[in-house]
Amino acid sequence: MARRSTSRSPRSGSEQPPVTPEDQIVDIDVSAEMETSFLEYAYSVIYSRALPDARDGLKPVQRRILYMMSQMGLRPEKGHVKSARVVGEVMGKLHPHGDAAIYDALVRMAQSFSLRLPLVDGHGNFGSLDDGPAAPRYTEARMTAASVSMTTDLDEDVVDFEPNYDNQLTQPSVLPSAFPNLLVNGASGIAVGMATNMAPHNLGEVVAGARHLIEYPEATLEDLMVHIPGPDLPSGGRIVGLDGIRDAYRTGRGSFKTRATVSIEQVSARKTGIVVTELPYMVGPEKVIEKIKDAVQSKKLAGISDVLDLTDRKHGLRMIIELKAGFNPQAVLAQLYKLTPLEDSFGINNVALVEGQPRTLGLVEMLQVYVGHRISVVRRRTAYRLKKRQDRLHLVEGLLIAILDIDEVIQIIRAAEDTATARERLMTIFDLTHLQAEHILELRLRQLTRYSALELEQEKQRLEEEISELQAILDSELRLREVVSDELEQVALAHGDDRRTQLVESETLAAPAPAKAASSDETASALQIADSPCWALLSTSGQLARTTDRSGLVHPTRRGRHDALISMVPVSARGEIGAVTSLGRMIRVPVVDMPAVEVAAGKVNLNHGAKVKDFLSLERKEELVSFVPLDAVIALGTGAGRVKRVNPDYPLNRDEWEVISLKGRDRVIGAQVAAEERDQLVFVTAGAQLLRFDAALVRPQGRTAAGMAGIKIADGDEAISFTVVPAAGLGDAQGGTAEELAGWTPVVVTVAAGDEPLEGFEAGSVKVTEFSEFPVKGRSTAGVRAHRFLRGEDRLRLAWAGMGPALGAARNGSARVLPAEMARRDGSGVPLDQTVEAVASSPEALTRVAGARIAAAGEADGAGDEA
Repeated sequence: MARRSTSRSPRSGSEQPPVTPEDQIVDIDVSAEMETSFLEYAYSVIYSRALPDARDGLKPVQRRILYMMSQMGLRPEKGHVKSARVVGEVMGKLHPHGDAAIYDALVRMAQSFSLRLPLVDGHGNFGSLDDGPAAPRYTEARMTAASVSMTTDLDEDVVDFEPNYDNQLTQPSVLPSAFPNLLVNGASGIAVGMATNMAPHNLGEVVAGARHLIEYPEATLEDLMVHIPGPDLPSGGRIVGLDGIRDAYRTGRGSFKTRATVSIEQVSARKTGIVVTELPYMVGPEKVIEKIKDAVQSKKLAGISDVLDLTDRKHGLRMIIELKAGFNPQAVLAQLYKLTPLEDSFGINNVALVEGQPRTLGLVEMLQVYVGHRISVVRRRTAYRLKKRQDRLHLVEGLLIAILDIDEVIQIIRAAEDTATARERLMTIFDLTHLQAEHILELRLRQLTRYSALELEQEKQRLEEEISELQAILDSELRLREVVSDELEQVALAHGDDRRTQLVESETLAAPAPAKAASSDETASALQIADSPCWALLSTSGQLARTTDRSGLVHPTRRGRHDALISMVPVSARGEIGAVTSLGRMIRVPVVDMPAVEVAAGKVNLNHGAKVKDFLSLERKEELVSFVPLDAVIALGTGAGRVKRVNPDYPLNRDEWEVISLKGRDRVIGAQVAAEERDQLVFVTAGAQLLRFDAALVRPQGRTAAGMAGIKIADGDEAISFTVVPAAGLGDAQGGTAEELAGWTPVVVTVAAGDEPLEGFEAGSVKVTEFSEFPVKGRSTAGVRAHRFLRGEDRLRLAWAGMGPALGAARNGSARVLPAEMARRDGSGVPLDQTVEAVASSPEALTRVAGARIAAAGEADGAGDEA
């Protein structure tokens, strides 16, 4: 088959030469073209994407989202709609970019951790600081009340409108913005060759500053900072160091440090933890945990055993950083601030568009731009409303003229051949304008009643008053500013809340952080608690703790549920003590594991201590009797009257061991240091028998020995108290008084049981007797009578011997003075209702309750457990 020729025969006449590719090449200067194209691109990014307008604080995509949601009627009182629908409307009508960028902007406006005053009310998963949001088909959105105030009055010619990308619709060039959104919610963005990063602020404070500027246009930065002291971040936390904030407010550039809100708590009986409840702005818990783990694994950080994230929707952020025993929480916290995002830096760069040009603004300039914008909005709105009311008044005046001669008006209209003729005759006869005559022709007959005339008169009067008010606003700049200020105040009252971020001029932690070049061992050593002297404390209600130091503790009791301290052992923070239980066991206790309490005004408060049952593993019906040092001879007494002194030859490789062999149901009722041969061992029984004998009569024994007979007990009786009166407190007759016991006198306190309940015990009597009144007897004797029972009394509930003043225990657990005059010559006691105000005692003035704790006495049990 022959191929058809593609050549054409020449036409008659002149023929144009063929166009070659070389003829279409235009020579241009590459540098000039690159400069022009880059500038056009940069301007597009700056103006149409990345930087907010200083007037409403919004980028174009944010402004278009809010405007479109307003046009869709997605107000707070209406239901949510799918976010995908909002994104589609914005993309199709106003924003010629991808849906991902639009949805990202919508999501950020709905996140309470991103904006101080969210502008979108989101329903569904809008993400967190560690996770992204769900797809727009799964989430729903509508406007918040704050965003409604951003778009209010748009239909009253308050701002200019501009064409959309295809010139088919219009959109506002700026929103009216009833509050200073740029300062309240901040902004961030990266443009070409510049960036912006603005911190959020408190609405009430910003409005107060704006109102001050409205009233005093010449206000200085110092004047405004009285109302706006610094940023108020959505996540709370603390801002440490305010110099950077002052620089940013003055120049538009600066930085400040944000710190998490933390507290040091006893998270368990043996563990101290750093509890984080607020994180720095835009820092999530997962990021913090990851950084902590990296620092621990690289041995840059020591003293942390675990990190728990207990954050939930009900309780909010709660992250617990558990510390190892022996580490100083303040020192560890200082390292956490240094190595993790628990301390973060925020750089302020206040770049925004002013009249289409990017500018770096200080606080005064930002407020001036906003105030100028609001004055313009209110002026244009007032002028619009004035024009609308003037037009309406013009029509009402025409209607009133027509109604006065309604019959003639009707006759003119009926006689006219067409509408134009009727309009011309009405204008001529009644001296009406074209608009008035046209409006009369459009009236319905039912509007021409007498009642309509009354309504028109009332409307005319109302319109004249409103016109007068609106005209007064336009004629007076001062009045106009007052309107703007009042509207700002109403917005602050409607949407404002309390400050969340604490401003701190400076903060120094208690323990310094180790140097950068320190080894891992040196780092751990620097973070550990110092081996400083302290007291190990145990109260009668079962609370234990250690003090932070050994100085200043004058009164070893607290007013409240803890009636008295039954043990107060001098020790060092990194030492160990023994815990003697009622079953004859001794448990080794590292002091550093015990919660630390401060000594204030000579007293300690054990509310922050730990319960014995949580701190130690005790058997059923086993109780902690007292703390004792591990390097001293101690004396133990049992309910059956057995006594034993124990040498401190305890095993080094065991955490618990037996210190006395008990028979039957016998129990240990007291354990104290008795190292001196001249120390006095004192038993008191429920039958009011007291036996005092020298410690020299009880030779020290080994751990497994059962002790020896202490007091001879009658049938049906039992020992309720065993104490040691130190030889140093017995005065010159026993070789002098020790300096630490100067001013204290050995006394014996006995409390008898009665019939009527009072102050935590059954009603009875209490007696205070000087210890010297009781003679020294031999071991294994019955002793002497210590208390003569009154009518209805048959036993002692409480007894104690030691260095005075003496203490009783009330129902609420507080310690009470037992005055000296309670010692009676007849040997009986004073009624309990005569005991008076609570006092404190010396370390040796220890009160014991029958059965080892006051909690064992009736209703006092509940009071002790609640403490």
